[in-house]
Amino acid sequence: MDKTRRVEINRSVQHPKYKKYISRRTVCHVHDETNESQIGDLVEIIESAPVSKLKRWSLVRVIEKSTEVDLVALRAARKEAEQAEAAGAGVASEDSSSDSSSADAGNGGDA
Repeated sequence: MDKTRRVEINRSVQHPKYKKYISRRTVCHVHDETNESQIGDLVEIIESAPVSKLKRWSLVRVIEKSTEVDLVALRAARKEAEQAEAAGAGVASEDSSSDSSSADAGNGGDA
């Protein structure tokens, strides 16, 4: 969704009977007018008037940009580069192999 971010607020609460700490999360759908936030960013949000069915929050600012690397995108880009390199090298090697085979055939016919 364009201009929409899903912000998770994680917290630990103690179970009333068993006294074990349990992870809970609250999900807020946030309106990001300028699309300045990305996955993994630490953001500040403020409650606002409803913008849509789910959006009741607005983005104030991005506190800290994410330093995480998208490994899937990185691997896909590397694979594309390798395939392009192999395709370029494959064409060059086919040209050189056909030249050398014709030269060998020419030498073999003369002898």
